[in-house]
Amino acid sequence: MLDEISEAVLAREDVLKYPRERVHEYLEELRTTQRHGLYRALQHPLYPILRKIERKTEHLHHVTGAVREHRIVYASNHKSHTDYLVEPLALDDNGVRPPLIAAGINLFGGPLGLIHRHVTGAIPIRRNMKDPAYLVTLKAYVTEVLRKHDLFFYPEGGRSYSGELKPAKTGLLHAALQSERTDMVIIPVAVAYDLVLEDHILSHQKIKKQQRPFTRELAEMVRYAVGYRSRAFTTFGPPIPVTGIDVTSRTDVLDLSRVIRARIGAIYKVLPTAVFAAAMRPSISRRDLEQRIDALLDELATRRANLGVTSGKQAVEEAAEPLETRGVIVAEHGRFRVRERNVLRYYARTIEHLLATPGRTH
Repeated sequence: MLDEISEAVLAREDVLKYPRERVHEYLEELRTTQRHGLYRALQHPLYPILRKIERKTEHLHHVTGAVREHRIVYASNHKSHTDYLVEPLALDDNGVRPPLIAAGINLFGGPLGLIHRHVTGAIPIRRNMKDPAYLVTLKAYVTEVLRKHDLFFYPEGGRSYSGELKPAKTGLLHAALQSERTDMVIIPVAVAYDLVLEDHILSHQKIKKQQRPFTRELAEMVRYAVGYRSRAFTTFGPPIPVTGIDVTSRTDVLDLSRVIRARIGAIYKVLPTAVFAAAMRPSISRRDLEQRIDALLDELATRRANLGVTSGKQAVEEAAEPLETRGVIVAEHGRFRVRERNVLRYYARTIEHLLATPGRTH
């Protein structure tokens, strides 16, 4: 039996030209249900990891000021599988209505997949699917979803394997714009961690070579969760209106995606581990490292970065021990030495967009 959203999708002219049976199969895959009260009562499978993350929320007033009169599409950078928990909880903890979440289909296997599909209201996305029937069905589904729900998605697609803020993709953004809701706004969201749970996994792979089963990734995450502690900052930016955007213009949609990316980058929280990594050398004294970080912070301040650290001394005090415990650096006789170069570079790249030369294209 089809639900109201699926029936609306099947009635759309742009969908009717494709085989109904194939569209119906895609709709069955996309169909999701949000039972928010039940979700809050569940012990989430990732709770043992989640409790090791101290959640911090910034500038929620941008959301509370918009949620009363607008349909909201949240657009966030993507660092970790824990994003799917940390960011929605930043809204839920403050009584903001829950959005549906666009998530990679690899997250939908096993018991966790059942929870995503029937409780949290996550929409499974085949990010590399080229079938025109799928793409049209997906866009139509998102369009219809936005008539009743807010949406949370990741313009980068998957997680950043290099650490840097990746260029934004336009597929889901274009789908949201096709809803033609005059009350819709985009709220940029930036999530930043002192330590990313999958840092060793992501940094050694560097690029996403293939979609791996989430059960395998979860096992790796549990392994790296031993001794893991981190803060997670979820920062919300001012709403971006979409009035005046021509949904049929590729240039308009692309320009909007670049604005969203720039806004996400601007509010990204600069944490001690990032500046420590960016200023680090293969071997360096504590004093020299603190001075290099001070110079880096001065440059970031002139660019109005969202600083979570104010001095080289503070950065070293707060970042050295966690990075050493994580096996990334070694501290010996007042000097620091790099142990895991790839992981250190991963953290350095998280603020690379803030130090890019003006005018550089992405």
